[in-house]
Amino acid sequence: MYIYDDYDQQLVDQRVVQFRDQTRRFLAGELSGEEYRPLRLQNGLYIQRYAPMLRVAIPYGHLRSDQLRVLAQIARKYDRGYGHFTTRQNIQFNWPKLEDVPDILADLARVQMHAVQTSGNCIRNTTTDQFAGVAYDELIDPRPWCEIIRQWSTFHPEFAYLPRKFKIAVSGSLQDRAATWVHDIGVHVVKNAADEVGFKLIVGGGLGRTPMVGAVIRDFLPREHLLSYLDAVLRVYNRYGRRDNKYKARIKILVKAMTPEAFAAKVEAEWAHLKDGPMTLTQAEIDRMAGFFTKPAYEPLAVEDAGFNQKKAESKAFARWVERNVFKHKQPGYAAVTLSLKATGIAPGDATDAQLDAVADLADRYAFGEVRVSHEQNLILADVRQADLWAVWQAAKQLGFATPNIGLITDIVCCPGGDFCDLANAKSIPIAESIQRVFDDQDYLFDLGDIDLNISGCMNSCGHHHVGHIGILGVDKSGSEWYQVSLGGRQGHDASLGKVIGPSFAQDDVPGVVKQIIDVFVEHRRGDERFLEVFDRVGLDPFKARIYQKERAHG
Repeated sequence: MYIYDDYDQQLVDQRVVQFRDQTRRFLAGELSGEEYRPLRLQNGLYIQRYAPMLRVAIPYGHLRSDQLRVLAQIARKYDRGYGHFTTRQNIQFNWPKLEDVPDILADLARVQMHAVQTSGNCIRNTTTDQFAGVAYDELIDPRPWCEIIRQWSTFHPEFAYLPRKFKIAVSGSLQDRAATWVHDIGVHVVKNAADEVGFKLIVGGGLGRTPMVGAVIRDFLPREHLLSYLDAVLRVYNRYGRRDNKYKARIKILVKAMTPEAFAAKVEAEWAHLKDGPMTLTQAEIDRMAGFFTKPAYEPLAVEDAGFNQKKAESKAFARWVERNVFKHKQPGYAAVTLSLKATGIAPGDATDAQLDAVADLADRYAFGEVRVSHEQNLILADVRQADLWAVWQAAKQLGFATPNIGLITDIVCCPGGDFCDLANAKSIPIAESIQRVFDDQDYLFDLGDIDLNISGCMNSCGHHHVGHIGILGVDKSGSEWYQVSLGGRQGHDASLGKVIGPSFAQDDVPGVVKQIIDVFVEHRRGDERFLEVFDRVGLDPFKARIYQKERAHG
């Protein structure tokens, strides 16, 4: 992992001192609410429905065990004993007292963490594949490039006041596990005909009120030019992006209005002034950054551990957990483990202080002291010996993190919704729980196979409902909470947006509607077809006919 130097530490320490004084002046009445608002947002502090909310940056989803323990301490000391992991690989605390936030930031700074640029119209946390560095299908490790982007974008004076918030995702593998096609900028590692490593640049993706899949504006960018090209994209956006209407201010609106071809032409023209300038990355700098992301001290192991295979044969429950929650590792004899934060009855993405401390202990014992956060709101131990998987499973069961549902319909991605968020039209967490309780038969879940179900409490789409195989959106109807359902969304290289099936449903009807969707899938399924394969073959009509026929009969 990247380790701060003195310059990094000085920056975050000075920010803490600055914000402490700003908060003191606000509480003393020396700053108005309007004056304080941009200052608190620059430090990740929102005012939510019932209390302030602090969003802490977890750069590209990577945590050391000591950092995780500090997050546990913050949850215990300053919050209500838990934190919420987000779809941006960050963590949020929903109940801190305003006057305590400077102390929280000071505690974070001591372990090289902060809340800078987790809110506001700036470049947010750069995200990547949760299996970066260990994935079997990886071309190159994207983490050094994420760190290069992080350093370039943090406190960048030209991009501190963009037309709207800005999100970048990087993928270094053949499979896109970072949802790059629905980010403001998606960066794909690619190789050209000469086997040289470079980047494909995708611009103009995003969800929210006007969801769009991004467009490729450059098929191959030599890697030394990454920062200058990103700078050119941001400059074009900063110059031409709308500031008169926040709903039309995202770069996706600009790219669509200009057309991707015209936007790309403006970027190339801007880049002509920047190419081969001071932002050109030298090989020495690339190597220096890569030096922070070296392999841990792996043991030379066999490809398959005999004891691990024996345990799988002896325990069906363990074998199922391995099937869903264990990911193939590039290093022989190792595996990556996903700890599911999706147990029924717990808000998706939530973890208690005790659980965070226990995961830190697991990381120290089994995974070289490192933990990852996925944008599906789960935690990952990326470097576990196969011989240790049984012990990790046993420990995960004690924690409540061993639900074998990764990629299944109960592995729900869900925003905090109306239980916390000021912007939400409807609650999300109770909907997630009610659906999980309908699908409590593990045999049935495994038979259904991969199904992504995503829930958002409003059009801001923090739950990424547009790219869920089944997407649920909370809407307001005459002051009551209703839910719109879409089908067929997906992320990855074939990213597409879900199609709304029809009028929205009352809260109590949502679990039954989801059950009917699954019933139609099962009835039309051929062999082991997956949900999306069936949907692509039969279309929306069979699902729509079943659901609204039932609705009419019920009425």
